Amino acid sequence: MKSNFLRISFLASAALAMAAGTAQAASDADELQKVRETVSGMFSGIAEDDVFASEVDGWYTVRKGAIIAYISSDGRYLLQGDLIDLQESTNLSEVSRNDARAKMMSAVPDDQLIIYKPEKVRHIVSVFTDIDCTFCRRLHSQMSEYMDEGIEIRYFLYPRNGPTSESWVKAQNVWCADNRNEALTLAKLDKSFPMHECDSSIVSTHYAIGQDVGLRGTPAIVLEDGTLFSGYLPAKQLSEAIASALN
Repeated sequence: MKSNFLRISFLASAALAMAAGTAQAASDADELQKVRETVSGMFSGIAEDDVFASEVDGWYTVRKGAIIAYISSDGRYLLQGDLIDLQESTNLSEVSRNDARAKMMSAVPDDQLIIYKPEKVRHIVSVFTDIDCTFCRRLHSQMSEYMDEGIEIRYFLYPRNGPTSESWVKAQNVWCADNRNEALTLAKLDKSFPMHECDSSIVSTHYAIGQDVGLRGTPAIVLEDGTLFSGYLPAKQLSEAIASALN
């Protein structure tokens, strides 16, 4: 009799716990939906999936590309800055940015990029390049060294001064060249190359992706895990940086 009573008590407690958990989950879902509606009503271009639970109770993450912010559960307060887990010594905002960058980079198909591929690929990086940027030119002039390191370079055309700049026109011309890889090299040497009429709107696409990635200048190098390096890195140093990021 006693064992039956204990069994019934246990089942009742489990049922109550399950019901409470279900109610809490429903409450959390309602709260998240309200926050999403608040954010989408205040900021254009923010989709529902851009708002999700954060690591801190009472706050939600808002992520557009690699731009991160946090909003309170009542939709009143918005905080933009890095969220640090002091116990784990981890920058949670940067982890989220890296995840966003990695997804953005992997979503761009090869035929929408200018790619330099070594015989044996050890690592893949995405590089945002401005044809007239001094350090972009230095990086490109050492392409053989990156190839020797087994680093595949996936170029995004990013004229940093925007659509009205001469660099933008040069980027469009490179995209419409008969041989884009060769044209990019010649353009960075201020030399001419054969080209044809084509849809060069890909430059606008690359530029928009660069802004979502959170670039602060060119060249900008994004590793496969989404880690961003702003500035030029020689081939050996880039190999070391990749190895460090992967460990």
